[in-house]
Amino acid sequence: MSRPVIGLTTYAEETRFGLNDTFSAVLPLSYVHAVHASGGRAVLVTPDDPDIDVLDGLDGIMFTGGSDVNPDLYGEPPHATTKVKPERDTAELLLMRAALAADLPLLGICRGMQLMCVAYGGRLHQHLPDVLGHNDHRPVSGPKFGEHPVVLTGGTLAAKILGDSVMVNSFHHQGCADPGTLTPTGWCPDDNLIEVVEDASKSFALGVQWHPEDTTDFRVFAAFIEAARAHKSSVAIRP
Repeated sequence: MSRPVIGLTTYAEETRFGLNDTFSAVLPLSYVHAVHASGGRAVLVTPDDPDIDVLDGLDGIMFTGGSDVNPDLYGEPPHATTKVKPERDTAELLLMRAALAADLPLLGICRGMQLMCVAYGGRLHQHLPDVLGHNDHRPVSGPKFGEHPVVLTGGTLAAKILGDSVMVNSFHHQGCADPGTLTPTGWCPDDNLIEVVEDASKSFALGVQWHPEDTTDFRVFAAFIEAARAHKSSVAIRP
């Protein structure tokens, strides 16, 4: 059987190619590499002209990092530091809700996890330093990423993939304040910030607050691709 096809949501940004500025769909290649290294085939999903027919050719979908989730979506005024892309929120929420309804394997990374929380009726901390009193989740100087442990609840999907705990890399100033109807299954023990959410009623619906695509630990991707492969097989044998 061919590789499972994984949709990766993209940024829409002004970029420069040679001497020309142009509005482009872009995504760090590290996401693509993680999918390919884990046995999947990545395709990019742009935020323009959104429609759920995008899901028809996918065996799984990954919601990637990027801009802040619009606080209008959970009924709060924007913080001074909040920077949003409303068109991306609209497109990705449409796809996320349709993917969940179809039980299409779904992985949320950083912003993608935050969007999951909002889609499930939760809300976000808009600026973690105001809540936690530190910048450890998005360093203002030094290394690109913050590094800290995450402890995981035994018996959950996340624990089956990663064990009791894992060291992670993080770069975010928003975080999950309320996961809604999602189940939180991982926390940063230093400050109790939620780092993992999942929906056990789905075949694979997992969100992580860090950036595993920028590490050499692809266990989350491997599990996600395996779920997408199982989905692909189940669709193939349906009458």
